[in-house]
Amino acid sequence: MFFNLYTDGACRGNPGPGGAGIVLTDEKGGTVAAVKQYLGRCTNNVAEYRALIGGLEEALRRRCTDLHIYLDSELLVNQIRGSYRVRNAGLLPLMAEVRKRLAALDSYTVEHVYRDRNRLADALANEAIDEAAGGRGKATAGD
Repeated sequence: MFFNLYTDGACRGNPGPGGAGIVLTDEKGGTVAAVKQYLGRCTNNVAEYRALIGGLEEALRRRCTDLHIYLDSELLVNQIRGSYRVRNAGLLPLMAEVRKRLAALDSYTVEHVYRDRNRLADALANEAIDEAAGGRGKATAGD
């Protein structure tokens, strides 16, 4: 059985307060987990990475080891696929964490999707920031 993992990172400003949204569904689209996490001050790309790391941890914790991963960050998708190098020194350790968790899976695919297919993860990331900030403003996502 495969599972779908949708993650999104968002921040207000770049850098600014960040949040992560994670949605794990079964192959029929039923929600297995929906998680939001406040990340503190970070950049949009760090938020995207940390959301994915959190999503992979959630999937592994639930023994969901065959994943279709959907991200709205083209940068992150291309870095995972090896099409783009990770040039930012601050992202290198995050990529190492991603690779470690991906290696623990039985199988996975990574696909870029537009934000309209990632709405719930985006909403969760923004809710995490809103709750931490007392409900101020809408975040900008990192693409």
